[in-house]
Amino acid sequence: MKEQIKKFLNEEQDPKAIEKVTSKLNDLLMKNEEIGYIAVQKKPALTVFPDSIVMTNKRIIICQPKNLGLSMDFIDYTWDQIEGAFVKENILGSEFSFSTKTDMTVSIDYIPKIQARKIYTYAKEQLDILKNVGGSNATVMEDFSVDSTEEFEIIEVVETEEVTSFTEIMPITPPPYTIKNDALDTPSDILKENGLAVLSQDELFEKLQNYKKLLDNGLILQGEYDIYKKEILSFM
Repeated sequence: MKEQIKKFLNEEQDPKAIEKVTSKLNDLLMKNEEIGYIAVQKKPALTVFPDSIVMTNKRIIICQPKNLGLSMDFIDYTWDQIEGAFVKENILGSEFSFSTKTDMTVSIDYIPKIQARKIYTYAKEQLDILKNVGGSNATVMEDFSVDSTEEFEIIEVVETEEVTSFTEIMPITPPPYTIKNDALDTPSDILKENGLAVLSQDELFEKLQNYKKLLDNGLILQGEYDIYKKEILSFM
């Protein structure tokens, strides 16, 4: 007898059924997936090709032989799909069943009582492991969210008047401070050079409003604005 199937014959499973199932599963197991237990159906009548339930650390696999054992159907359910497992002991064997999170119930009857108890225990252990892992992740995520929020700073948004056209508010003059004859020009000198005397009252008022917009948007200082304002008002 092959060594690979001996460990699955502890509760009088059908050796031929175990050998056929394990030979088929060799190509179906995923990476790091291991078989934990195999239960084999045992009906009162002679059953040449019984169904089997394979428990692995990743899923439950239902194995159903067909075509006189020449082929086999496999139906699997990962542990995160399963909601709960149940065992109902009858006079002739037990019925093992499990429910999924999509409200579907899967059951196989005529499982020997000892085997049914073993797969039930194995299923409960895997569901508990999955539950504990999920709870740990939830705790980590909760702690992370609390810590991360402490690092955020609240930035107050201050509304300012939108500048739609800088050509309307920027004075058509050299910068307020330019070097001329080794001396600094003042805002008053610049305004005089711009010929304010030739502007109308409406034009002077518009220019004053433009300088006020420059001040509000932080483009000139308060002292500069006061000088511009005083000089313009002297021509109004």
